[in-house]
Amino acid sequence: MRYQICIPVLPLVFCAVAAAATPPKGATAVVGVMETTDLHSNVLGYDYFKLSPEPSLGLDRTAALIAQARRQFPNNLLFDNGDTIQGSALADYQALANPLKCEQTLAIYKVMNKLGYDGSGIGNHEFNYGLAYLSQVTGNRFEVDGVDASRARCAGPAFPQVLANVYSLKTRQPLFAPYRIIDKQIAAQDADGKPVSVTLKVGIIGFAPPTILSWDKRSLEGKVYTEGLRETASKFIPEMRAQGADLVVAISHGGLDDSAYEPSMENGNWHLSKVPGIDAMLIGHSHLPFPNAASTVPQFNLPGVDKVKGLVNGVPTVMANLWGKHLGVIGLHLSYDGQRWVVDRSKTTVEARAAQQADKSFVAPDPAIAALVAAEHEATIRYVKTAVGATDFRMSSYFADVGDVSAIAVVNQAQTDYVAKYVKAGLPQYAALPVLSMASPFKGGTAGVSDYTDVKAGSLALNNAADLYLYPNSLYAVKVNGGELKAWLEHAAGRFNTIDPELTTPQELVNTAFPTYNFDAITSKEISYEIDVTKVPGQRIKNLRFRDKAVNASNEFLVATNNYRASGGGGFPGLDGSKTAVAAPDANRDVLIGYIKEVKNLTRAQHGQQRSWRFAKTRTAGPVVFHSAPGLLALAQQAGLGNVSQVRADDGLGKGFALYAVDLSK
Repeated sequence: MRYQICIPVLPLVFCAVAAAATPPKGATAVVGVMETTDLHSNVLGYDYFKLSPEPSLGLDRTAALIAQARRQFPNNLLFDNGDTIQGSALADYQALANPLKCEQTLAIYKVMNKLGYDGSGIGNHEFNYGLAYLSQVTGNRFEVDGVDASRARCAGPAFPQVLANVYSLKTRQPLFAPYRIIDKQIAAQDADGKPVSVTLKVGIIGFAPPTILSWDKRSLEGKVYTEGLRETASKFIPEMRAQGADLVVAISHGGLDDSAYEPSMENGNWHLSKVPGIDAMLIGHSHLPFPNAASTVPQFNLPGVDKVKGLVNGVPTVMANLWGKHLGVIGLHLSYDGQRWVVDRSKTTVEARAAQQADKSFVAPDPAIAALVAAEHEATIRYVKTAVGATDFRMSSYFADVGDVSAIAVVNQAQTDYVAKYVKAGLPQYAALPVLSMASPFKGGTAGVSDYTDVKAGSLALNNAADLYLYPNSLYAVKVNGGELKAWLEHAAGRFNTIDPELTTPQELVNTAFPTYNFDAITSKEISYEIDVTKVPGQRIKNLRFRDKAVNASNEFLVATNNYRASGGGGFPGLDGSKTAVAAPDANRDVLIGYIKEVKNLTRAQHGQQRSWRFAKTRTAGPVVFHSAPGLLALAQQAGLGNVSQVRADDGLGKGFALYAVDLSK
């Protein structure tokens, strides 16, 4: 029952409704649950690679969406899904170039504190800088080898962080608090429609992809272990309910996968949704918005997934894309049945709200956020301007899908050089194996027309190296035979749709559901191969040759790549961690920077046109088209792509892209 506290202040008496210990039967309430995810330390709408404002991203713009949602839902909670502290030059500056002091708070956490987050989960990229750093910046004491748990607790975020399925090997206890129960006073209505204030106990539980053990093996092996999502949730959710949680919100950094359940699966949230007791799921990792009625992405078109209403096996679920581009908002409609609060799923709404408005403009940023992190922002700009070399050609990924290797050739050369020297120095058992390298164009327009690698000719600075190699992965090399090498390339060729040579209507070349960062390619004069896009995936690689001889299963190679790929990231056949021959102590980006410093001057002839692959020549009755930034045909021509033409400067889809065509017969 509700009750009033009245205080006489002559000549008036002020009365306030106090929170009821137990809500009256029939009470109803609406609670807005908001999510950000995969912010990757994009605090401001600024591209440190291009040293210019970028309105399409940034938590400073998401702040406007948060304020709007709070006006709509006076009862509200704000959570973050993880992959928060890594992924931008600002993050690298604070972690690597000028490491944060114990008493300092990360820039991204300073902003989140100001925005009043109620809690957060932990993603896989939180582990990239190591456990000691994660312990420090989150204000935790990890009982794991290599971390001094006796030192003073450092500054961290002002909100609780939860992670239930990553455990310390030393203590056999969760690394973070597995869950928290938050007391939230909300305004409700009783059965007669009269206002009543009640305390809602909201339980939050966090999950990270168990695959962190492979992706960050170097820093996690022997220190932590993981449990699967389903069994972890089944263990802790009854405990949360027993401790009084009225609602349970799962903050799970992963996507959806309905394949047979395994405790180690990367995207286990389809199975998690079936664990009894979960009222809402906040998901991420896939860098996509959900719900999305128009989505053709396989994970959003699974049985039990309602991509229109935002339900996964009946559980309200939201994914807020990446970099602050969207805000997830679940409007939970609740009713109290006399014993517990029940979610009315017929009235509950789920949205991924975009920072880009209907007229293609973006919501205005909150200027207070820029002021809050001004010092860190300016220091990062100075950091990324540090010169490391020069180039006489433009390195870009605008035409990577049709054969321009200018943005990945130097990466492959740096990785090949490093692994060859590494083997020579200490791994004589691999000395006879040829060293190859795989790299992919990380940026291929997925996040908008400005989402491409573009390093101009001239001086090369740290920001350019970060543009060429986006992530702080560790360099790994795997030992594969010729058949496994071909299977690797076959999987990468999934980047393309299957083209019908007889169709007279335009056909889209690129399968946009296939991530750019999985389009691995070799760029070596020793290897050549063709991709036949008229064939179905798995049957596309033709004429694979090494030193002008056909590659077969008897051939063996060392292939330089990164820890993510070598350990199973991207689902490439045979790459599951078992083939790792080299787990280098250096990051791929640092290897690239070191190579550029050694070479000093990059030239197109030596570092920008060692293309190994071609499309198999095919005449098509109609055009084969793709999309990229407008007005850049000269770049394709400079890369030797004489079979590319610009069809329209505006492809008509309203996102600023141009329409290009590629003649597969040339």
